[in-house]
Order: sequence, then structure tokens, then C-alpha cells
Amino acid sequence: MQIASKETGPVIDEQNIFGKLPMEGSKILELGCGKAEKTRLVAKQAQSVLALEVDLIQLGKNRETNDLPNVVFDRGGAEAIPAMDGNFDIVMMFKSLHHVPVELMDRAFEEISRVLKPEGYAYISEPVYAGDFNEILRLFHDEKKVREAAFEAVKRAVSKGLFVLVRQEFFSTPMHFDDFEDFEQKVLKVTHTNHSLSPELLQELREEFGKHMTPEGADFLMPVRVDLLRKA
Repeated sequence: MQIASKETGPVIDEQNIFGKLPMEGSKILELGCGKAEKTRLVAKQAQSVLALEVDLIQLGKNRETNDLPNVVFDRGGAEAIPAMDGNFDIVMMFKSLHHVPVELMDRAFEEISRVLKPEGYAYISEPVYAGDFNEILRLFHDEKKVREAAFEAVKRAVSKGLFVLVRQEFFSTPMHFDDFEDFEQKVLKVTHTNHSLSPELLQELREEFGKHMTPEGADFLMPVRVDLLRKA
């Protein structure tokens, strides 16, 4: 297993990766669903989706959704999943493992194993610590240590026999911002993390972001790693 690849991989939407999973008619658990963007895509094929979120503000917004009849939004973290043993065919985490407290990551994989059916899949996607967007992000929120810790937790889950590694995939996913204000809304003002920036740092961030601006906006490629695991 490797945390990153020398090759950036194809530039594709992540749906092209998780769309290979046997989701048709499956019971799926999504951990850290955020704004439920991926939830909507998964729900098109799944029999049912339990989408968990720890951010109460975002959870409240998700619960106002009325066009996803096969999705239940609830509060819960990966380290304490409110579900019965062997209840799901697939568990999915989209760039959320590194948000789990480091000391609880091993517990999270024990919980994922517990709620999966025999030979069920765990789909874990994580941003790779590289690229122009990462250089901007680390000016105010350096995730190097937590991303490394997340990868080590995946490796331990495999080495302990909880899971078998099916495959790793590396790809780059496009990101677009209309302008710096759009970046502020989508990144700096997220409700799950309090980004309190000094005026000086905010100005530095604006200047670095501005180097990527074009008349059409700012575009980035985020390198991503997927660890596809199967319950042992």
C-alpha cells in the first residue's frame, strides 16, 4: 500500500471510481456526508442510504431534504456508528477519514467492520497531500499529519485482519471557484471547522489564490487516493 503515487492518475469525477461498486439494491452507509453531494449520486442506485454527519448545522440542512426518499440523515461519527451489526453492504467515506480524531481512527475501522455484512466493502477516499490547491490550503489548515495518520489507520486495519485490500486507485478530480469570494464560501466558511484567520493571513491567502485566477475563475486538480477494502 502507498500513500501517494508518482503518477497523478487520470483527471475524472470520483463517480467514475465509486460507480464501479455493486451499489444496485445495496444498503449503504456514508460516514461524514457533509453537504450530501455524493449521497445524491449513491442514492440513485442504492436500496437505502444511512448518511451520518457530526456537524449539527450541516445535519440540520440535510434533514430539510425532501427529494431523497431512500436516504436517512442522522448524527453519528465513524467511531460510534448507530447501527446494528452486519447491516450494510457498503460503507463509504469521501475525504472524511482524516477528520476523525486520530486517537479514534482504529476504533472507526472496528466499527466499520462491525456494521458491514460478511465480505462487504469499505470505500475510503482521501486527498493526497500534493498539488496547487494543497499549497493554498496548508497556509491556514495544514492537514499533513492527519492525512498521514488516516493512511496508517487504513494499513493497520488491513494488517490486523479486519479487512483485505482489494485495490488502490489514484486519480485527480477537478475543482473550480468563480473567484476568491466563492473560495471563502466553500472552504473558509464551512461549518464543520472554525477557520479564524488574521487580516494578514487572509490577505496572503487572497494573493496566493489570485495567482490561479483567470477570466473564467480558478481551477485546480486535487489528487485523490482510494483504498477499497473488503471485510475479511
